[in-house]
Amino acid sequence: MDLSGDDRHSDGYAPDDEARWVQEPPKRAGRTAFSRDRARVLHSAALRRLAAKTQVIAAGESDFLRTRLTHSLECAQVGRELGAALGCDPDLVETACLSHDLGHPPFGHNGEDALDEVASGIGGFEGNAQSLRILTRLEAKSFSPVDGPRPDGPVGLNLTRAALDAASKYPWPRREGARKFGVYADDLDVFTWARAGAPEGRTCFEAQVMDWADDVAYSVHDVEDALVAGHLDIRALSGAGRSSDPEGLLDVASLYADAAPDELGEAVERLTSLPFWPSSYDGSLRDLAALKNLTSQLIGRFCAAAERATRERHGDGRLTRYAADLVVPREQRLEVAVLKAVANRWVMQREGAASVYSGQREIVQELAAAVRLTAPVTLDPVLRTAYDGAPDDDARLRVVVDQIASLTDRSVVAWHQRLCR
Repeated sequence: MDLSGDDRHSDGYAPDDEARWVQEPPKRAGRTAFSRDRARVLHSAALRRLAAKTQVIAAGESDFLRTRLTHSLECAQVGRELGAALGCDPDLVETACLSHDLGHPPFGHNGEDALDEVASGIGGFEGNAQSLRILTRLEAKSFSPVDGPRPDGPVGLNLTRAALDAASKYPWPRREGARKFGVYADDLDVFTWARAGAPEGRTCFEAQVMDWADDVAYSVHDVEDALVAGHLDIRALSGAGRSSDPEGLLDVASLYADAAPDELGEAVERLTSLPFWPSSYDGSLRDLAALKNLTSQLIGRFCAAAERATRERHGDGRLTRYAADLVVPREQRLEVAVLKAVANRWVMQREGAASVYSGQREIVQELAAAVRLTAPVTLDPVLRTAYDGAPDDDARLRVVVDQIASLTDRSVVAWHQRLCR
């Protein structure tokens, strides 16, 4: 095996796109910089931990249902194929898809809200900003030399500029009144480097592909999981439409799209009138096969629509970085919004869910308070150096938040039982 030579260049990308914050020699000739990025994320501990973190239904509730890891893998498959069809480097898009949920804490978005309260005085908590922090600081892989950009400090996986940019759904710091953001104040050094030359506030094309792949994967698969778990009766959707909404689905869908009820009702009617839309589900092998066909057909429908519309606007060339924007027809955006609303209405709002979510938030917040009192002894060894070297209480709290965010649904409960009972 030849271990000498430079990385193979990726067509459609400039040398600056393939640069790393801390320069390093290639390990094997013939690989691209982006294939190395993909491998680093695939082998990361942060990705493995997603196997025990909630997607929409609690991790461990069923062997069939998805976790954050399986969702990330499915998102990566969808994004890789769509990106390749549009001329992106497929390894780059897959890296972004695999990375997009690394920062999610235990208990999904519910845990995210709880940690945002814990961190309210230090800039808050956001899963996307935490993902960047993992990629560029917390994941054990690379360190900066003493004369480098973060002297003798950790630089995470040290991914390429294009990979960090592609993994950024919300490429801006926290803004007044806005919940979503992509970087904490103490990570602005690497964020500024990664965004060099990028239009302010604009996501690159690969990030847009990743974002649509994420929406497609979770909207379709969350409905599948809701059916299999028994939270949803597929026949309930047939009653929603332009003239009727007995289950309140369209009200929930309006949270995901700026559209009138009639327009959302039309989206429901389009979906439920598709020839592959099942009329019932009883858990049998035949019905499960029909359900899998539904998920496959819907993913194809949503990706093909985006590919056609994007090509109609931008032509047949290779579309990368800031040369284009992904175009998703409004009809398909509304159909995805309706599917997102299905999971919200029948899973997140199901009977008894509110008390479960309240208990989860209490666990996260009580544990954060306990770890603050007992750190650094109770911290994982990989975080103790950062805690000991923190210049003030705010910086120490950020390390505590890093610790809680890294835990899985099971381990956060175990830590809580050990430290809070």
